[in-house]
Amino acid sequence: MAELIASFRDGLRVGDHTPADRALRFADGIFETIPLWRGEPLYRREHSARWRRGLRALRMPNVNLNDAIAPALALAPARALLRVSAYALGGSGYQRPERLEPMVWLDLNACAPDPWRAQPALRLRWCALRLAVQPALAGIKHLNRLEQILARAEWRDPAIHEGLLCDQDGQVIEGTVSNLFIVRDGRVQTPLLDRCGVAGVLRARILKKLAPEASEARLTRADVLAADELFVCNSVRGIRPVAQLGTRRFALGAVTRELIERLRCEAGAAFYQEDIR
Repeated sequence: MAELIASFRDGLRVGDHTPADRALRFADGIFETIPLWRGEPLYRREHSARWRRGLRALRMPNVNLNDAIAPALALAPARALLRVSAYALGGSGYQRPERLEPMVWLDLNACAPDPWRAQPALRLRWCALRLAVQPALAGIKHLNRLEQILARAEWRDPAIHEGLLCDQDGQVIEGTVSNLFIVRDGRVQTPLLDRCGVAGVLRARILKKLAPEASEARLTRADVLAADELFVCNSVRGIRPVAQLGTRRFALGAVTRELIERLRCEAGAAFYQEDIR
């Protein structure tokens, strides 16, 4: 690698011998945002599984997630969010160093009020941006979230809570920060994420435990609009019913209500109660 002469941040010279890491230059890494309830991670198993998949997909050495987050757990308040990242250091251009040792970064955050929780159900819109198809990165939570940032920039109306994204072929994939489920004739389905999209940990929990009868499928816009019920989910915000998508209105149906009740029986589900301090 060429010898570094100087680095600057916001016009100020910093760390002459500390080259900018690959997370900053190339988004070469992964991350997890983990809800903490009374010092314990929610969905520890699902977060660990996706973390391992992400490291394998990016061909990085394994980092034990439990060991990585341990320093922050003792400092966590009753209700907190922990973001943990693993990323590569050094190398020459796009070439990583021969011996790669991932750097782990932890951010422990207090929970801000969630505007979604103030609504009995959410209003959604379709995003114009189309997700790129890249099976090698499908499902993992890598550091490059430019597609989600550009999609979220498409609206500022506070009455719209989330936007749905399709891929280049028009298949419905996910929300900007959530996974989508549809209910039609009592059947629960969620988009298949083998070509793009983020496979959320609460999505995994729903498929494995809360609604094991649910299935993954390739869904079109027409499939979504023909559904009887819609809901979105992520591990920080839980399961949230959808009242409207564009001009199409949806009822809060029995299947969505039942899944919300099942979630409330999960260990740590009190995390989702906004009145907890």
